[in-house]
Amino acid sequence: MSEQYDHLKLENQLCFPLYAAAKEVVHRYKPFLEEFDLTYTQYIAMMVLWDKKQINVKELGKALYLDSGTLTPLLKKLEAKNYVTRNRDKNDERNLEVTLTQAGEQLKEQIRTIPQQVRQCIDLSSEEARTLYRLLYKLLDDTTNVKA
Repeated sequence: MSEQYDHLKLENQLCFPLYAAAKEVVHRYKPFLEEFDLTYTQYIAMMVLWDKKQINVKELGKALYLDSGTLTPLLKKLEAKNYVTRNRDKNDERNLEVTLTQAGEQLKEQIRTIPQQVRQCIDLSSEEARTLYRLLYKLLDDTTNVKA
């Protein structure tokens, strides 16, 4: 391929290593989460709920960078597992609130070692991990604040 097309080579794309690395990291979670019958997306939703206890679906979507088409079935499954409840906001019926249940709170204790277990599967120093974290959040912030 001539130089004028170098920008079309896979190895010159920032998006590819981001995509592949994200896929591989999420894959590392799978064996740990299967024990609890959770997908990675359900797991990160639970992380937000463990922190907030109750949250509006729109705010949850914003926190996870997920749209309602992805969140609705995910939350229905978490509700079927008795980890959350979904209720209309009494002040504004258009808003749906998600609340952590006691079973959802208890799951937190059962699952608390997963981040350390996954961390052992990823060969980065603490400094490298902090740098990567900072750069990824900078990229997220930069790309989500761009007006299309």
